[in-house]
Amino acid sequence: MQELALRPVATPSWRGIFHSPHRGASISDGWRQELQGLAASLAYRIGQGVGRGVARLERLVDRDPYHVAPYRGYGRPGRILVLARALEYEGLAEPDVRHGKARNLLAMIKRLESDPLPRARVRVSLPDGDRELVADDEGFVRGWLEADPPADGDSWSAVGLQLLHSHQGPTPTATAPILLPPDSADYGVISDMDDTVLQSEVTNFLRAARMVLLENARTRLPFAGVAAFYRALRDGTGGARNPIFYVSGSPWNLYDVISGFLEAERIPAGPLLLRDWDLRPSMLRTEAHKSVHILEILETYPGLRFILVGDATQEDPEIYARIVAAHPGRILAVYIRNVEPRPERSTSIGRLADAVKAAGTTMVLADDTLTVASHAAEHGWIRREALPEIGGEKRADEGHGGKADAPGVPAHPSVPTLVVDPDLGAGDLE
Repeated sequence: MQELALRPVATPSWRGIFHSPHRGASISDGWRQELQGLAASLAYRIGQGVGRGVARLERLVDRDPYHVAPYRGYGRPGRILVLARALEYEGLAEPDVRHGKARNLLAMIKRLESDPLPRARVRVSLPDGDRELVADDEGFVRGWLEADPPADGDSWSAVGLQLLHSHQGPTPTATAPILLPPDSADYGVISDMDDTVLQSEVTNFLRAARMVLLENARTRLPFAGVAAFYRALRDGTGGARNPIFYVSGSPWNLYDVISGFLEAERIPAGPLLLRDWDLRPSMLRTEAHKSVHILEILETYPGLRFILVGDATQEDPEIYARIVAAHPGRILAVYIRNVEPRPERSTSIGRLADAVKAAGTTMVLADDTLTVASHAAEHGWIRREALPEIGGEKRADEGHGGKADAPGVPAHPSVPTLVVDPDLGAGDLE
């Protein structure tokens, strides 16, 4: 069997803490993001500490077995990316809307304290023979393999994974889905998750912590109308099965929560490219993490153009603008959700939008899913017939007690939509 070792991904240096993350952002904006990131990191570490204390007590009686947690990968004919993690099996119950806050908190503690198996050996079963991957020190398995597994009619294939661990008996085989976009795909979508698809309130530490710790996959809330919009993006104008990739700064420990959320809300499945949280300078920024994964996706599908979707609360506009500049002609549009309208932030994004327009790409800043969907329909990226469904779902989500009516999430005033489109002219306000 062929053994592949992992290559470390470069992370930002301490310099990023003392310099503005992007031109046009104020110093206060930069420090605000750094302090929010540090608070999130400290909260995560506190949760890990509590969880590991519980784990030590549990191990006095019993020790959980290790297993392979499969993650969705992706690839093209002849080459696939396999993602997984070797860690203790916690036996978490399926999420349910009837689960209370205390039960959700205990489940989250188990996720945070689950011990990885460093340098684990994992067998990958492929049609042309088995391969072997070696995990890193945190149990993460990540490797590109030369393989050509068959895809079903829904653009997905799968590979078998089995942990090779000498200290326990034979382990069950897990199945890792692999996304293989069809030749019929018109474009791909690369989307952020927190405050783009999933209501997360990342700009408010207490509200964000409450959602992460006390909610589950069945009680977390999407933005109004987003599920129907993403289904429209996947289907394109003729059922093209356009691939969707989710690149997020959320930790891998939340993989099952985010995956379950997508399933519960009928949002199209796609590879979830999350990150390992640690109390390091790199924790404070998502720029390097997102940029590395987006570039890898673009390189994997050199003949495919993409739509980028993010939000204004973090660095998505800056990251996407640099992607557009570095890959002219590859990005159809950049859609930014204006979650927490601030005049100074809108101004800086407007400057980025002008640079994006100069590269021949559209940028739209809006706080409304239907507005963005209408723009996509106008350009022929989704069917106009999909707009009534998106609008109807949005109204239902926003209705009394609907999905947009999240407890503890304040309503923000509506702001003008900024559209900078080469086909419409510069700086259009709607």
